[in-house]
This record gives sequence, C-alpha cells and structure tokens, in this order.
Amino acid sequence: MIKVKKRKILLLPGDGIGPEVVAEVKKIISWLNKNRSLDFQIDEDLVGGAAYDKHGTPITDEVFYKALESEAVILGAVGGPKWDDLDFSKKPERALLKLRKELKLFANLRPAICFKQLVDASSLKPEIVSGLDIMIVRELTGGIYFGEPRGIKPIDKGERKGVNTHTYTSSEIERVARVAFELAKKRNNKVTSCEKSNVMEAGQLWREEVQELHKKEFKEVKLEHMLADNCAMQLLRNPKQFDVIVTDNLFGDMLSDEAAMLTGSLGLLPSASLGAKDKDGNMRSMYEPIHGSAPDIAGKEIANPIATILSFSMALKYSLNLDKEAKELDKAVQKVLDDGLRTKDILSKGTKEVSTKTMGDAIIACLQK
Repeated sequence: MIKVKKRKILLLPGDGIGPEVVAEVKKIISWLNKNRSLDFQIDEDLVGGAAYDKHGTPITDEVFYKALESEAVILGAVGGPKWDDLDFSKKPERALLKLRKELKLFANLRPAICFKQLVDASSLKPEIVSGLDIMIVRELTGGIYFGEPRGIKPIDKGERKGVNTHTYTSSEIERVARVAFELAKKRNNKVTSCEKSNVMEAGQLWREEVQELHKKEFKEVKLEHMLADNCAMQLLRNPKQFDVIVTDNLFGDMLSDEAAMLTGSLGLLPSASLGAKDKDGNMRSMYEPIHGSAPDIAGKEIANPIATILSFSMALKYSLNLDKEAKELDKAVQKVLDDGLRTKDILSKGTKEVSTKTMGDAIIACLQK
C-alpha cells in the first residue's frame, strides 16, 4: 500500500467536553491512516484552561509554533467557570484570539445546515427550516475585538470608562469579501453583506468596499446589502432567503450563533478559520465545533461529537485537498442519523440514545461499509 506525503495535524482538545469530542476525531484520523492509504502525523497538546493549569498561560510558545508548522489545527473547546476570575490576559479564550490573530486566520466559515433527520428539533416551524443551508463568513482578526485603544480606566468622581475600538481597513474587508464571493460561486451564487452603515462609519466603508469588489471581479454573483439588525430578524422570519452571508467580527459572532440555533443543536455544527493562501496554494487553518466547553456535562460521555467530526471534514476539504474523504465522512454522519442514533442533546421519541464514544464508533462503522 503506497503512502502519501505526511500531513501534520495538531489536536488541541482544550477544556470541558473538548477532550471527549476530539478523541473521536483522533479515532477517525487513525482509521483513515489505516484504511485510506493516508499518513496523517498527529500531534496533541494543551490549550486554554488546561494549559493555564499546567503552564500558567492559556497557550505556550511551543504549542503556538506547532500550530504554525501544521497543515490543520483541530480544536475542541476552551474555557469554563473555573477560570472566570483570572486576569483577562490569562483567560482560556485568549488562546483562541492569539491563534486567530498570529496565524492570520481572517475568514471564519460557519455553515448552518438543518439536517433532515432533525427538523423537529428546531424551535422554528419545519416548513421554515427544512432544507436550510446557509454559509456565514465572519471576518475574524479585525473589528472591535482587536481594535486599539481598548481597556478600562478610571475617570472623574470614582467612575470608570470602558473603551473598545471598532476599526477596519479596505484590505481587511476586501479579502474576506473575496472568500464569500468565491464560496457563493460554488453554491447558489448569492452573497448578503451585513453591516450597520446607517450609524457606523466602519459599516459605511464595509458596504463601499464590498460593492467595489463585486463591481470589479464578481458581477456574476448576486449581491445584496442588509443592515445587521435586519439580518438578525430575517434569519428568524425567512432564513432560506440566504446563501452566503459575509459580515464583520462582532456581527458575525452574533448572527452565526443565531443561525446555528435554527438547526436545532449547536452540537452538530462545525466551523473553519482560514488564512490566505501562499504562492504554493497552502494556507494556515484551524477547525473547531461552534459549541462551548460545556463543563456541566464534561466527563459524562454524553457530549455530541458530530460538530467536531464535521469540523475535521471541513479540514479534509479546505486544507488537505481530500474532497472524496470529506464527502465520505459527511455521508457517514448522515447515515448514523438516518439509523436513529442520537446523543442526549438531540434525542427525540423513536430514536436511540448513545454515548460520545458509541456515536464516534458508529460513524467509523459507516465509513467501512
């Protein structure tokens, strides 16, 4: 059996249920190595609260350099009440921000897909969400989360003032908009760009730059502009009007969570954070489920690993150029759901509750068929 070039994959399980769900991805990677003539080289390390407990920092330089040298990073989840009282610079979530910023992962792809087997799990009527398939492209390294100046400082008469700065440049907007247009060309050829140009100058610049890029390079793609608050309303009213939504860091954070809940469970939805391609077509990337660390269920073997497994599927597609294997993995997930297997978060009448490990094993069993 011929082995292909080794591909380095860094696993960062993190906190809470992170280690449990990433363990299922690790099993799938090992299965692919053995059964698909692949040779993924796996490394695994600490991040978030787990890293702080051992090293006093949410991410060590060693782990950061491992991420730099990897073709894909798979992250579980970070954070939890245990670390809530830490200094802001030491909080587990700072590891995520460092990885996104230093790896230059400017485009966050968050699909919101309503699986046909789980239509009834959505809080909206089945006719509104059935067949839902939206891709939200969120700018990830600019805007109010990274802008300067920032901080909390004392002012007159014992009051304090909190400051965050929302700022974007033309190039930051253009590069993420280009990702959205390129994705739309492979989907249903429509982009909705969301901002608050009616009250924010940064939003006005966003609208102008997206419009200009569309005019120069993507006239064949349908473009519409929508205020972010209206988009939030339309996602509940008529979500299937959307194909690709592109927006800034802050609004993307909110709108993608809202869109995720249309599908019925955060435990099903993956995400990809992508950087720019180099001259050889390679790019840095990180993949993670959109759910949090869920410390209340950690260690109980009831966490849903599907979002993390589908995040790895996105890695196969976008970073590792293995479209065939990605499609096989997606089909295996669909087959398991067709067979009625469910973790506790998506359990319904007539389905069978299984553990985290059993769900992972069932997906591998479907890959073997």
